[in-house]
Order: sequence, then structure tokens, then C-alpha cells
Amino acid sequence: METLEQTLRSALQPITHNLPKPLSDTAASLLGDSCYRSLVHNINISDATCMKLAVSKALGITIVGASAVVKIPQLLKLLNSQSAEGISFLSYALETASFLISLMYNVRNGFPFSTYGEVALIAIQNVAISVLVLQYSGKGPVAAVFVAGLAAAGYAMYSDNITSMGMLQYLQAGAGLLGVASKVPQIATIFQQGGTGQLSAFAVFNYLLGSLSRIFTTLQEVPDKLILYGFIAGFALNAIIAAQMVYYWNSPKSSATTQTKLNPKGEKAAGHAVGMDGQAKGISTGSQRGKTTP
Repeated sequence: METLEQTLRSALQPITHNLPKPLSDTAASLLGDSCYRSLVHNINISDATCMKLAVSKALGITIVGASAVVKIPQLLKLLNSQSAEGISFLSYALETASFLISLMYNVRNGFPFSTYGEVALIAIQNVAISVLVLQYSGKGPVAAVFVAGLAAAGYAMYSDNITSMGMLQYLQAGAGLLGVASKVPQIATIFQQGGTGQLSAFAVFNYLLGSLSRIFTTLQEVPDKLILYGFIAGFALNAIIAAQMVYYWNSPKSSATTQTKLNPKGEKAAGHAVGMDGQAKGISTGSQRGKTTP
């Protein structure tokens, strides 16, 4: 390890010692002065604590960046198919509500955007998907009500005069449970329809990886068991949806049509009707023959 560090130092320190100030300031603000000096300035890769922090920060930035496009394939799939089959509006509505609460909580607390950026970006995409799902389900007017309701709720939570910080903290505590609960309707929809319909595999598996990464970043940076348990539960439910995606990969988009079996009385009545119909046809045929016989 020491040999590797010496090699890296000789190669990288001429660069890391002369980084542009904006870049060095950004790195220092992310890692902290101590870890910045250890990892960047001194190239001390054996510093396990700072290495874990650096990996956590990198994952967090990656999650925020990926969140900007994570739902785009789902949007495109909806637009191309013009069908909301296999997608649960309730699931998206619950998740959007959870994200809206978390977004307002983070904004009012003045937390850095890098710690909650994906919440804002995914919430915007969720609103667009929810509107399309309602539109393609023949519930266009409901979409307008849904968007207006979100806007009103967002304003109410942002305003100190309407929602106190204490109340917002209670809402934030429930947002984690709401986010976990949002996965249940989607799981049920896939199970009931026997397929994933227009659900995007890209979004599903990116959500799975993102929730797993958030478990790691929470363990490293957030000493809050409630948040950690929320991410663990979310990962478990995301894993179920991912497993459903794999299981139903080659299934038809819609469930097979079920057949209804007649009861004995119905079968007897149907047989009698067929017999009467046959007799009627025989009489009709005989009559026609009688008319045509010279």
C-alpha cells in the first residue's frame, strides 16, 4: 500500500497542489478540511474514514445527477404507447406527496441542495408521469386538480404563517412511511395485471441501485436510524418490484381474459336453447323445401 501511495503521490501531487481555487474550495466543502488535506493534498488513500466519506459523497452526487433523467424513459414510454397499463397512479401520488414534504422540509432548513437534490428532480418527473397516467386513463380533469392540489400543499408547507416548523417536522417523520407505502400499490398492480405493462425497467433498476446507495450514504453521513430504516424498507420494496420486472419480462402486457363457466342449470338452459334453435332451423328448412317442390 505504501508503495502504491508513493507512486500516486509522485504522479498526482503536482496536480492536486495546484488545483484552481474554485475546484479546491468545492472539494474542501464536500470532504471537509481534514479529509481534503488527507486525500487530495497528501494522497493518503489508506485513510479509511476519509475514503468512506469520499465514496459516500461521490455516490450522493451521482444519485442527484442520475435523478435528473431516471424517469425520462418512463415518460417516453408513456408518450409513445399512450397507455398507462401496469402503472399505479396511487403509487406515484403517494411518492410525490412524500417527496414534496421532504423538499419543503429541506428548503426551509436551508440544507445544501446536494443532500436532497434528487427529491426535487424526481418529484417534477413524477408529476409529469402522474398527469400522463390520468390523461391516458380517461381522467384528464382529475390531473388538473392533482397539480393544483400539489401546488397548494407546497405553498402551505413553505409558508411559516400556515405550517409551523414543528408541524413540518411531524410531516417529515411521516414522509418516510409514505414513501415506503407508495411502493405497495405498484406491486399490487403488477401482480393483479400479471405483467409490468408500460413500467420502465430503466427506472425500476435505477431506483433499486439508488436506494441501495442511499443506505450506504446514510450510514456514513446521517446518524439517524429512522431515515436509515426508511431507506432499508424502500430498498426491500424496490427489490420486489425489480424481481417482478424480471419475472414478468416476457409476459404479455395485459392479463389473459378469464372464462366464465356456466352452472348446471345454465348449461341445461343453453342446451335446450340450442335444441330449440336446431328444431326451428329444421322446420324452416322443411318449409322452404315444401315451397320449392313442384
